[in-house]
Amino acid sequence: MSTSDFIRHRHSPRAFLPDPIPNDVLKNILLDAQSAPSNSNTQPWHVHVVSGQRLRDLSAALIEEFDTNGLNPDFTTDYGQGVHPRRSQELAAKVYGLKGIAREDKEGRTEFLRENLRFFGAPYSAMLFIPPMGDRIRAAFDQGTYAENFLLSLEAHGYHGIPQGMISLLAPTVREFLGVDEDYKLVTALTFGRGDESSPMFRTEPGRVPLSETVTAHGIEGLEL
Repeated sequence: MSTSDFIRHRHSPRAFLPDPIPNDVLKNILLDAQSAPSNSNTQPWHVHVVSGQRLRDLSAALIEEFDTNGLNPDFTTDYGQGVHPRRSQELAAKVYGLKGIAREDKEGRTEFLRENLRFFGAPYSAMLFIPPMGDRIRAAFDQGTYAENFLLSLEAHGYHGIPQGMISLLAPTVREFLGVDEDYKLVTALTFGRGDESSPMFRTEPGRVPLSETVTAHGIEGLEL
C-alpha cells in the first residue's frame, strides 16, 4: 500500500472490540504521536491515557453528568453558517441511518450520544489537554498534528482510532475525574483499540468534498483541483 493509500484508508470506527494492546506497542504509538511538529517545539500536548476499570468509571461519570446536567464544553461547538454545519448534518444522517435511528427519534439519538460516552466499547481513550498559552490557538493546532500522528500510528500497528469531540463537551467532569487542573482545556479524546469489523458502525464512509471546495491555488499553472 502506498503512503497516499495508507493515509486515505484511515477511518473512524464507532464500534470496537475489547482486545488490549500490548504495552510495548502502545508505547511506540505514543512515541510516534510525540514526533509531531509543534510551534517553536513547545510540544504542548498533555495526554491522559485511560483504560480498564478507570475508563469504565469515567464513562459512568460522563453519562451521569450528561443525563443530569447536559453538556459543559471548554470551547464553543458552533460550526458557523453554510457548508460546515451541512457537512456535519450529512455525517449525522449517515451514522443514524446505519444505527436505524429515525430523524424524529429523539430518545434514539440521545442513546447514541450515551454510546459515545461509552467510548463505543473501545478499551482505551486518550484525553488531549492544552495548557494555558495565550489564546491557545497555536496549542490547538499542535494538538491536531499530534492527533493525526497518533491515528496513523494506530493504523500502522493494526489498530483503529476515532477523535471524539463528544467527550470534550463534558470537560469539567473529565478534569475532575482525572485530577487535571482547570486551566488545562480538553480539546478532544482519541478513543482507540481494534475496530469491530463485524459491526455496520466499523466504517461509515463520510466522504470528502472536492479539492475545489477547500483549496485555492495561486501562481501554479495547470493545477486542476
